[in-house]
Amino acid sequence: MKNKTTIFKPTLRAKKIYICTLLILLFSVSNYASVIPPNFTTKEIKFISEGVSLAGTLFTPNNIEAAVVIVHGSGQEKRMIDFATILANNGIAVLTYDKRGVGESAGVYAGPEVGTNNVDFSNLNLLSLDASAAVNTLSKSLSNTKIPIGLIGGSQAGWIIPLAAQKNTKVKFMTVFSGALITVKEQLRFQFYTNGDQNFWDTHSEEEARKHVFNDPDKYEFIDTNPNDILSQLSIPGIWIFGAKDIQVPVKLSIEYLNVLKSKGKPYEYKLFPNLGHNTAFSDSEEPMNDAINWIKYQSKLRHQK
Repeated sequence: MKNKTTIFKPTLRAKKIYICTLLILLFSVSNYASVIPPNFTTKEIKFISEGVSLAGTLFTPNNIEAAVVIVHGSGQEKRMIDFATILANNGIAVLTYDKRGVGESAGVYAGPEVGTNNVDFSNLNLLSLDASAAVNTLSKSLSNTKIPIGLIGGSQAGWIIPLAAQKNTKVKFMTVFSGALITVKEQLRFQFYTNGDQNFWDTHSEEEARKHVFNDPDKYEFIDTNPNDILSQLSIPGIWIFGAKDIQVPVKLSIEYLNVLKSKGKPYEYKLFPNLGHNTAFSDSEEPMNDAINWIKYQSKLRHQK
């Protein structure tokens, strides 16, 4: 005996009830949206950097307390909409853009995915020029010229942000998640040594890690970047947010270098989260992002008090 497929045919009364219910739901949703307006507006923009057109999105809160350009980490990264939304909902204007050669941005992307070196000084410097051009674009979009503009980003951005701040006096503060305060080559030696082992710090000591950072042979030849040389020349405030279980950046060593700069009067500070790894900004904990936002707002208040 063959199975028969039963097709449900709603009655006219059922159809009317369904349509009425749907209309009520639609009315409720649209009415709710009209009661709670968005905290910010967005605008798609394009700007020029080093002869290349870069595409991004401007987030403008209703009440702006500060403004930032989001600087990318490594990889083929497009504009960071979720990141920008969190900041904009907290009164921070944002320009986030597609990295050159990625998404709607023109230019050539450099990275291991396409067989090129993205950590050579020339590429990091080029990306810092892009960030500087973004700062100029964000500055022009602000009606209040007293709103402080900063740079925010993580990982590879830890090298790019100081380079951009050095180029552009409009940059008034730096917020860095898991950025190394060691040279690029030293960071690579550490990363090769940890080899992605999430339990690395359970089986290795700080002394062993430093031995490899300072003594391992380099796997690649390229022009290196030392962020401390640049940070020693800057006078704007900065905060670094670290996770103690980071296996891409040697955090204790980076903090030591940061403390040396602080001892010389640099307005730098840091926050260490013992149970977090490299992606502090996008971890399950909201605390790192909240700390960054509160710090940015505090810097803005300090500037207004001067």
